[in-house]
Amino acid sequence: MFFTYFIICFMVSSLTITGIMLGRRIFQKQLSAKGQYHLWFLLLIALILPFIPVQLLPFEYSYIALDVNQSNGISPSFMITEEVQNSNWMQDYSISVNRSNLEYLNIMTAWIWIAGMLVMTVLVVKAWLEVKMIKRTIYRLENKDVQFLFEQCKKQLNISGHLVVGESPLVKSPMTFGLFKNYVVLPVNFDEWLSMDEIKYIFLHELTHYKSKDIATNYVIVIFQIIYWFNPLVWIAFRKMRLDREIACDHAVLSSIDENDHKDYGMTIINFVDKVSRHKNVILANQFNGSKKQLKSRIERIASYTKESKLLKLKGSAVFAILGVLVASQVPLISAMANHNNHYDFKGEKAHFIDLSEHFTGYDGSFVLYDIQADQYQIYNKDKSTLRVSPNSTYKIYSALFGLESNLISGENSTIKWNGTKYPFDSWNSEQNLKTAMKNSVTWYFQELDKRNQAGIIHSYLKRINYGNSDMSGGINQFWLESSLKISPVEQVQLLKDLYTNQFGFKEKNIQTVKEAIKLEEKNDEILSGKTGTGNVNGNEINGWFIGYVENRENTYFFAINIQNEENASGKKAAEITLSILRDKGIY
Repeated sequence: MFFTYFIICFMVSSLTITGIMLGRRIFQKQLSAKGQYHLWFLLLIALILPFIPVQLLPFEYSYIALDVNQSNGISPSFMITEEVQNSNWMQDYSISVNRSNLEYLNIMTAWIWIAGMLVMTVLVVKAWLEVKMIKRTIYRLENKDVQFLFEQCKKQLNISGHLVVGESPLVKSPMTFGLFKNYVVLPVNFDEWLSMDEIKYIFLHELTHYKSKDIATNYVIVIFQIIYWFNPLVWIAFRKMRLDREIACDHAVLSSIDENDHKDYGMTIINFVDKVSRHKNVILANQFNGSKKQLKSRIERIASYTKESKLLKLKGSAVFAILGVLVASQVPLISAMANHNNHYDFKGEKAHFIDLSEHFTGYDGSFVLYDIQADQYQIYNKDKSTLRVSPNSTYKIYSALFGLESNLISGENSTIKWNGTKYPFDSWNSEQNLKTAMKNSVTWYFQELDKRNQAGIIHSYLKRINYGNSDMSGGINQFWLESSLKISPVEQVQLLKDLYTNQFGFKEKNIQTVKEAIKLEEKNDEILSGKTGTGNVNGNEINGWFIGYVENRENTYFFAINIQNEENASGKKAAEITLSILRDKGIY
C-alpha cells in the first residue's frame, strides 16, 4: 500500500536525519571531518530499509496492544447483521466494523509520489545530458608538465586506475564524474591563471574523491533524492552531506601534503571564488568549488585543521556505533508497519494442487483439505491458500481453548452472565455457556473471555500455537474482527490438525471440551465439526470462512475454505461451497 510506504519512508528518513544531526551536535568534539561525513552513510542505510522485504530483516515486529479506537479506523460502534440458514448450525452472526475507505488516499498518494519521482527523474536526465555534453567537449591536456603532474598526484595517492583528464569550455569549476569511465575535467585555459602548485592541489582534491568512491556515492544520493523527494529534511541532509564530503576531502588532501602548504591549498579554493563569479551545480559530478556559504565553511575547517589522532578515530567509531543503534532500532517499527508477513511460508512438499474453480464462481478464494491418514494436502489456488486474512469468528475456537487453559471456564462451568446490552438476536440477549456461545456465535461471550484472560496471556498463547501472524495490535476486543490478526487457510488446517491431536500439550479435557463445542452434525457414522466466520465491513460481507474436520471410522479429513468478494462473501456461503466439495469427493 503506497500510503503505508509513504508514512514509513517519511518516518524513517525524518527520525534518522534528526538523530544524526543531534548526534553531530552533541558529539562534535569527538568527530573528525571524515567521521562527520561517514555518519551520513547511516542515513543511506536507513533510507533503503523500508524497501527490504520484512522477512529478510533480522527482527520481527513486536506486539503492542492498542485501544480499538486507534486501530485500523474501526469504530467501537458497530452494525450487526444476521443470516439464518435452513441448517441450524449454519447460522452466521457477523459483526460489521465501520472503517473509512482509504483506497482513494492510497491512489492519490501513489500518483503524487510517482509524479514527483518522474519530475525528479526528468531533472536527473537533464543533468545526465549536461554531463554527456561536457564529455563531448573535453579536450585532452596538451601541457606535458600538467600531464606529468597528474600522474605524480596519482602515484602520491596510490591510484592505479585509468582516468581521463582534460578541459572543457562548459565547466567553470574542476569536477570529477563517471561510473565506468572516470573523468577529471578542468575549465578551459586553466593553466594560464593557475600556478602548478594550485593545479596540484586541485588534482589531489579530485583524485581523493575518486579514491574515496565519492562518485558512486553521489549517484546513490541522487537515487534517494528521487525516491524521497517529498521530505524536505532529506534535501537538507544531502546538502549537508555533500558539504561534509568536501570538507572530508579537503582534510584528506591536507593530510597528504606538507603542513606549510595548507595555507596555499586554502587560497586555491578562495581563488576560484574570485575567478568564478557564478557557480553552477552539476548534481552528477563532484565539484571543486561550491556556493560561497559552503566555501566559507570549508575554509574555516581548513584553517582549524589538526591531524586526526587514534583516540579521535576511536571516539568517532563509538559515535558511529551509537547512532547505528538508532537506525537498527527502527527495523521493528518498519516491520510492524509494513507487515509484509501476509503470506505463510508453506513448502507444499505433500500437497496436490487441484482445480475447484467451478465451485468458486463469483468468488476469489482457496480450499485446503488434509488427509491425516495419507498425510497429504489437496489445495485449490496455491497463492490464496497461504494468504493471511482476518479469521473473524473462526478464532472463537481458540479463544475458548485459551479460556479453558487459563481456568476462566471449564467444561462443567462455562457460563458468563449477559451484561444487559441489547442485541438484535434473541439468542445473544441472555447468559451464555460455551456450547450456546459457539452454536450462536455470540461475539460478546468470547470478547469477555479474552478481556478476562488479558492481552499478554492471549498473545503468549497465540505465539505458542503459531497462530498466523499473532498480531493483536487491533485491540483486545477487535483484533480478530477484520483487524490486525491474520491467518491463512493452510495454517487453519494445520492448527485444527494439531488441536485434534493435541500437539500443543494442553490439558486433554480442555481439548475434548472444545471438540464438543464445535461439533455440528452427525450422519452415516460421519461427524462434521467446525466453525464459520464472516468478515463484515461497512455492512458488506467481504470475507467468508468455514474451517473444520470430518471424522469417520477409517480417517479424519481437515479442511479450510476462505472466500472473498466485495459483497456476499459470508461464512454461510463458504460452508455451502465446502459441503459441495466434500460431497463430490465422497468425504461427507
